[in-house]
Amino acid sequence: MKKTLLKLSLLLFIAGTSLVSCSDDDNNNNTMPQNSIVDIAASNSNFSILAQAVERAGLTATLDGAGQFTVFAPTNAAFNAYLDTTPYDNINEVPVAALKNLLLNHVIGAEVMSSAVTTGYVNTMSPMGTMANSPMISMYINKSGNTITINGGAANGGTTVINESADIDASNGVIHAVNNVIAIPTIVNHVVANPDFDTLQAVVTSTSGAFGDQSAVLNALNSVTASAPVTVFAPNNAAFTAATTGSGFAVGATPAQVTKVLQYHVSAAGNVRSTQLQNNQSIPTITQPSQNLTVILGGGNVDIRDSANNLSRVFQADVQASNGVIHGVNRVLQPEL
Repeated sequence: MKKTLLKLSLLLFIAGTSLVSCSDDDNNNNTMPQNSIVDIAASNSNFSILAQAVERAGLTATLDGAGQFTVFAPTNAAFNAYLDTTPYDNINEVPVAALKNLLLNHVIGAEVMSSAVTTGYVNTMSPMGTMANSPMISMYINKSGNTITINGGAANGGTTVINESADIDASNGVIHAVNNVIAIPTIVNHVVANPDFDTLQAVVTSTSGAFGDQSAVLNALNSVTASAPVTVFAPNNAAFTAATTGSGFAVGATPAQVTKVLQYHVSAAGNVRSTQLQNNQSIPTITQPSQNLTVILGGGNVDIRDSANNLSRVFQADVQASNGVIHGVNRVLQPEL
């Protein structure tokens, strides 16, 4: 009799444990996000315009489907502020193709929680052009403490993540609410966004002083279009310090010479990505008269040789803008002045 009771007790214990285990599994499953990014946008009153835009742009299947995405989601207030800068009264008046590219400029093809965000470049899902192999537009993210700034912030066509509305978990990724619609960045936008190009920005936007008036160069860059893109070799801050101090070649340069130096970093040969560069390739620049740069490949590196036979290394390749591509270089290129 005791053995029978012992067996019965053991069976009841095992059964109870199984029920608790199943119940725990059910509870765990219930805590997992069951709604897709589209579902969340459609059910959140702050994202109602975003939901309309996604449907109009034909992106519902994409953002409702398999895969993992990070969406920097503009609030209704952000979309209304954006519409105020356009000739359109509501989101349904925005041309579908333009709206689709704009929305994809807010999407990364991987799930990145705010705690995992790091400073640097990522690719959005917005293509530069209409060709099937068009490169994707780059996004520059700067993280300082808990503040996540995209493409230099609102003043530069970017935005800032709303901390209290970050990490909205979805079954196929994560949503971070933002307080501005993110414009598709130009070359100038990307230069402004990255603090490592602050000196380049200062030189290009100079209107007086040591660098003179470089507004013609800035106007030329601002006039570059997607149909006639350019390639820019952008020196970082350290490169400008070396060129403009001590025995640097640009010490005492006249404004006209500074203009020539800036033009020497721009090629009108098109949107030339790093994978398209070839060893000993000659690249024309927009200096007048035109001067060429030479590409040197080796050891997995891309170097650019200037007229003085100096080599400048590409440290940041393929920063894709709407109207061209930027390659960050660690030395100011020296033309014949």
